[in-house]
Amino acid sequence: MESEHIKGAANKAAGKAKQAAGDAIDNKEMQAKGKLQEMKGKAQGVVGDAKDAIEEK
Repeated sequence: MESEHIKGAANKAAGKAKQAAGDAIDNKEMQAKGKLQEMKGKAQGVVGDAKDAIEEK
């Protein structure tokens, strides 16, 4: 597994947790930051997939 995949998974998980915490305390800013972090994690996963595809060639 590429390091980008690991970083992406960690950011997705942290982002989801941050969103849940924001929901629990009704904090819109925390919810938004969590969503951004989750999206960053998804992007890192895509970068990891692209690196894997390049290495396979």
